[in-house]
Amino acid sequence: MAKASADEAGTTEAQRLDRWLWHARFVRTRSAAQKFISDGHVRINRQKVDQASRLVRIGDVLTLALPGGVKVVEALGFSERRGSFSVATTLYRDVGASVETSSGQTAPAPDDAPPPAPQHRPSPRERRALIAMKRRN
Repeated sequence: MAKASADEAGTTEAQRLDRWLWHARFVRTRSAAQKFISDGHVRINRQKVDQASRLVRIGDVLTLALPGGVKVVEALGFSERRGSFSVATTLYRDVGASVETSSGQTAPAPDDAPPPAPQHRPSPRERRALIAMKRRN
């Protein structure tokens, strides 16, 4: 069984992917991390990963298909325990944000995107007008 090696300072060179995702607070539990990985939502250095036991090394670039969108991060370190959010953010560097800002362009809105939400709640008169307009179409 491959075990992460440690030097005299106690820092590891590699860590299991499910533990790293859990320690970095991308998922709430290790079992959720294992399911997330087995469902194919993780890539390490552009290679799809489906085993939770895969080792993450410092410098690896992880692409995570999270519910809020795709996140690209670089592994900077490891932790022996799951700590606070501020400790978790020291384990990785977000490289996706720097790529977006360097190009200077934002992604265009898709054509099938819902219209923006109204600024105020319609009055009864406006609501009747909207209903009548929808019936005509």
